[in-house]
Amino acid sequence: MRSVLTVFRKELKDHFSSKKFLILLALIYIAGLASTYVALSNIHDVASALDRHVFLRLYTTGGDVLPSFISFISFFIPIIGIIFGFDAINSERTSGNLSRLMSQPIYRDTVINGKFLAGVTTLSIIIASIAFIIAGVGLTSIGVPPTSEEILRIFFFVFICVFYGGFWMGLSILFSVVMEKTAASILTAIAIWIFFMFFLPIIANAIANGVAPLENATTAVQIQNYSIEQSLLRISPSTLFTETIAILLIPTGGHFMLQPVLESDIANMIANPLSLGQSLIQVWPQLVVIIALAIICFALSYVVFMRQEIRST
Repeated sequence: MRSVLTVFRKELKDHFSSKKFLILLALIYIAGLASTYVALSNIHDVASALDRHVFLRLYTTGGDVLPSFISFISFFIPIIGIIFGFDAINSERTSGNLSRLMSQPIYRDTVINGKFLAGVTTLSIIIASIAFIIAGVGLTSIGVPPTSEEILRIFFFVFICVFYGGFWMGLSILFSVVMEKTAASILTAIAIWIFFMFFLPIIANAIANGVAPLENATTAVQIQNYSIEQSLLRISPSTLFTETIAILLIPTGGHFMLQPVLESDIANMIANPLSLGQSLIQVWPQLVVIIALAIICFALSYVVFMRQEIRST
């Protein structure tokens, strides 16, 4: 355990002193504060007198030019996870540091465990800090304190973001273990992220329109088209994450992402918001899959690393 903490502290120090950490932190803060400014400018237009979750609008309200904070964070979290993991092992192997480290009285698994824990901790600090900064700015600007339920929703939001980032970090560490070149590992991880983020929606829409065309379609066919497209989109961790945070932070309507919205339902969105327990029940399947994917990716990288041969230089 002591050796794991030693590697953890060393990697944490490297992350905090690296230029990539400062650049990512600056980008996240700029995007978060910009989205908060847009939310404060439009929050009075989108909030209703019946809305009991006005404070959460800080995270979910966007504008014509800039999207909401949850849209920004959905885009940046995979990038942060990939950047903190793509060179975790292969850069150490290429430089010869890994073989020198293994010559010390230290267990092999402490290296990858310490690196992963340091990356997750750094990711957690980035996400939690911007989430709480937005809460502080909103508290002084709109003058509406968050309720205990809203505070819990924000904590669950940070928790889910960390596991989602942990999935991408575990995936990039896996490529770092398997591939010798750092360029190959980061390009492979980014290619997978681009496919899930941009190409899968196009493919899902094309398949759904091919199976259930929308031209002159009845309501039943429209629902079938929607169901096919959503089923295909849920292959992507990005879709699962988006659904999860939308249901948590938009209790007055986020749960309607999981089914077609009828005009008769729209009037009930604000009048009948989901409670925190109901929201967690709705997102439980997506949350379990995200956590499982993070664990599986790291477990695979752990097993492959433990079986690899490390030659002395």
